[in-house]
Amino acid sequence: MSDQTRPPGKTTIAPDVLTSIARLTTLSVPGVSRLTTIPGTVDRFLKRADTDGVRISVENNTVYADLYVVLLQDVNVRDVSRNIQQKVARAISEMVGMEIGKINVHVEDIDYPSDQESSNL
Repeated sequence: MSDQTRPPGKTTIAPDVLTSIARLTTLSVPGVSRLTTIPGTVDRFLKRADTDGVRISVENNTVYADLYVVLLQDVNVRDVSRNIQQKVARAISEMVGMEIGKINVHVEDIDYPSDQESSNL
C-alpha cells in the first residue's frame, strides 16, 4: 500500500487542550482581569487552579464552553463578553478544527482598586 492510498489515522484532542485554549484566549482579551472559580464545584477543594473559570464539554464533536470571568472596572461588559465569545470560538475552531456550540460568559465580579491603591494614584 503506498503512502497516497493509506487512510489517515485518527486525531484525538484531550479536554485539557480545549481548556487551555479557552483559558489563555479569554485572559488575552482586553478588559478581562482574571478567571474565577466555577461556583458550586468541587474544583476549589481540589485546588485545580489550571481549570479555574473554564468548563468545557464536547457533544457530537461540538464544543460548548462556560467561562467565569472577573472584568476590569470601566469596561463595557457586553462588548468584552462578546469579544471573549468571538475570540474563544475562533481560537478553538482554527486550532483544533472542531465545531463550536455555545460560549457562555459568566461575569462573576468587577475588579475595583482597593482604597490603598486608589489613594496612591
